[in-house]
Amino acid sequence: MMLSDVEEQMRALISVYDKTSVVDLARSLEELGIEVYSTGGTEGLLREAGVAVHGVQELTGFPEILGGRVKTLHPAIYGGILAVRDDPGHLEELARLNLAPIDVVVVNLYPFLETVRRSGNSLQVALENIDIGGAALLRAAGKNFPHVVAVCDPRDYPSVVEELRRPEGVSEDTRRRLAAKAFQHVAVYDTHVATYLRPHDEIFPDEFTVAMTKLSGLRYGENPHQLAAIYAESTPKPRPIGTVGAVQLHGKQLSFNNTFDLDVAWAIVSDFSAPCVAIVKHGNPCGLSCGDDVAEAYRRALATDPQSAFGGAIGVNRTVDQPTALEIQEVFFEDIIAPGYTDEALVILRRKRDLRVMATGQQPGNGARAGELDYKRVIGGFLVQTRDALPENLLTRDVVTVRQPTLSELTSLLFAWRAVKHVHSNAIVLAKGLSLVGVGAGQPSRVDSVDIAVRKAGERAAGSVLASDAFFPFPDGIERAGEAGVTAAIQPGGSIRDQEVIKAANRNHMAMIFTHQRHFRH
Repeated sequence: MMLSDVEEQMRALISVYDKTSVVDLARSLEELGIEVYSTGGTEGLLREAGVAVHGVQELTGFPEILGGRVKTLHPAIYGGILAVRDDPGHLEELARLNLAPIDVVVVNLYPFLETVRRSGNSLQVALENIDIGGAALLRAAGKNFPHVVAVCDPRDYPSVVEELRRPEGVSEDTRRRLAAKAFQHVAVYDTHVATYLRPHDEIFPDEFTVAMTKLSGLRYGENPHQLAAIYAESTPKPRPIGTVGAVQLHGKQLSFNNTFDLDVAWAIVSDFSAPCVAIVKHGNPCGLSCGDDVAEAYRRALATDPQSAFGGAIGVNRTVDQPTALEIQEVFFEDIIAPGYTDEALVILRRKRDLRVMATGQQPGNGARAGELDYKRVIGGFLVQTRDALPENLLTRDVVTVRQPTLSELTSLLFAWRAVKHVHSNAIVLAKGLSLVGVGAGQPSRVDSVDIAVRKAGERAAGSVLASDAFFPFPDGIERAGEAGVTAAIQPGGSIRDQEVIKAANRNHMAMIFTHQRHFRH
């Protein structure tokens, strides 16, 4: 599209909800000799700013109707946008019908997502904020991108104007990129609407899209040769508090692994109401404790496995204070996430040049919400499931051994059961009080996970309790735990050898609870 070669007047149609920089854009187009047409509030704003704007009714010869629901849905508009400029038949038809080509379309859509979040379940408000004309305009302009510039993002205004000023006009590469952006913008918008209208009990529809917005690029992926970025999922429901949306207060740019470990750490501490600290390394907790205050919880979490904690990520479910920061600075950590930090704590943590300090701004809710979806990538598709968010009041606690757990054992067992769901399968954790003392993760054999947890715990295994994310297929795991001095266990049960496992627990004077639910995490 070359300005010098265009014999007819160039025209732009501007109709935006987000008025950011639109006056500057319209003035720049006017300076370039491009006629500006507009609608409704955008037209009024441009007139007040002194822009020589035309109403779209000058093109259509038809007024806005139905309270503004119909204003651009007209052949004069879509004929002007969709006409192929190097097709003589199209140009002859435009001339015969006295229709004018439209060369630039600047549109952004009604804020459906923000509106329904504010208005709750008001269906009438939601329906009134579904943008029909704007989406259609962007799709039409995108379809005809070889001849029309489709602009949906105010951040693109300066570069579009810059290219329009060139003799050769806006490049084909730019027009194609903007067209793709316009179609993606509409697709995300339509996903918001579909998600809102979908019945709550229809969890897995036949066709399914996920709306996401890029937050930032990451330093690299799981390895330095991999590219990566972080996206926020956007739905009509408020976004959960967590790593997505957290603000980085200090440290170098996040990488894929940093972000993943921070998310795991935050998910763990979100499961506990008492002051809690989790230390995560490569997706598994290597330290976890609740305490009367954050500093106490940190010391106990670090004591779980100080060697593995080196270079890990810390999650805290309370504001980090000065005493806690003073202790954290003594160990090398890559990342920390918390609701916030006192001024004194931030001064201390910022002395660690490479420590990434993330603040969510709010304390976590009560763990993962039921009904939220979890995605795992497989070759050629996705696995989709609801999150592991079974309420604790639905937890079955069948004591299957001769000995009943003591009150202190029961407290530790319930803490361990909540912790083990955050460990990769096969998962075994040992706990004393409200602290982990040993973790065995990700082993193909469950008894190997027991051996690792016992070895990590060392002398602390004596008097500890055990949680297993799934049943023991053989009694050997319970035998090893009993030999190490573990006094109680909690596990799903359900093995064909359950009676052998129960006998092993009884032989070792262990109390054991069956929950009849498991916590696999792959």
